[in-house]
Amino acid sequence: MMRTRTFAFAVVLALAAGGPTLADDYPTHPIRLIVPFAAGGAADSVARIVGKRVGDALGQTVVVEDRGGGGGIIGTEIVRNSDADGYTLLLGQSGPISINPGIYPKLPYDPEKDFAPISMTTAYPYVLVVNPSLGVKTVAELVALAKSKPGQLNYGTAGLGASNHLLTELFDGKAGIKMTHIPYRGTSLAVADLISGQVQVVFADPVSALAQVRAGTLTALAVTSKDRSPVAPDLPTIAESGYPGFDAIAWHGILAPAGTPPAIIDRLHAEIVKALKDPETIKLIEAQAIQVVGNTPQAFAGFIKQDIVLWKDVAQQAKVEVR
Repeated sequence: MMRTRTFAFAVVLALAAGGPTLADDYPTHPIRLIVPFAAGGAADSVARIVGKRVGDALGQTVVVEDRGGGGGIIGTEIVRNSDADGYTLLLGQSGPISINPGIYPKLPYDPEKDFAPISMTTAYPYVLVVNPSLGVKTVAELVALAKSKPGQLNYGTAGLGASNHLLTELFDGKAGIKMTHIPYRGTSLAVADLISGQVQVVFADPVSALAQVRAGTLTALAVTSKDRSPVAPDLPTIAESGYPGFDAIAWHGILAPAGTPPAIIDRLHAEIVKALKDPETIKLIEAQAIQVVGNTPQAFAGFIKQDIVLWKDVAQQAKVEVR
């Protein structure tokens, strides 16, 4: 018995002594960064910009893999089922992580229990845009019009349960109005129909919205973040347009499978934040009307927790469910 205890104690000591050495050696081969959406979107772009700089700093390639499908569920589940060794990471986003728990009765992952947040990388507000023919130029004017025509204004989204679907339901609830949902297979399609007058309102991402606003084909009323956006500083927020506390953003961030050694999380965090402070990184990301963030694992985890609660409440009140 004494020999058994001595051996076990020796094993524990050996593992404890080996931990820092293993972390110091990390990484010894390429790292996969899974993007749970199709190539070509904002998430893919952020993953490639940040992944390249992090890989250069670590001395290993960060291979970006686009694994779209199922509202982001497929790619997210791949990471959830991967080894917690720092070699498979997730480019998480508000949809799969924050919104899906509120709209899917069953998910093959738990966003809070199955992942270790490392850092939020980027974020952006949505821009509330309307067709100029609507004749409104402020949030107050839009709300007044919607109240005078209950259910007659159509709003386009990227689909049932999409971020801008839930966002519009949040706005409707706060403003006490009811608009009719027209789902599309992507925000760009909704914006195209907004320009042609098939729908009257869209909460669009800045890339899809601002070029059209500058061209005069759309009218921008406000942004959805609590503070004004640096990419559209002249636009008021919804909060300052009469709805204090209104704050909703889309975000990207890097997460690892739960159980990834803290030393590896710390190493990745340090390199990700360093990459996000690089002037060239900032320039490339801000060119897409996206804001660079970079925060601690603890702050990121706290944000995710609050974001899940926000969207669950919206989904329940609006009775939005995807099966």
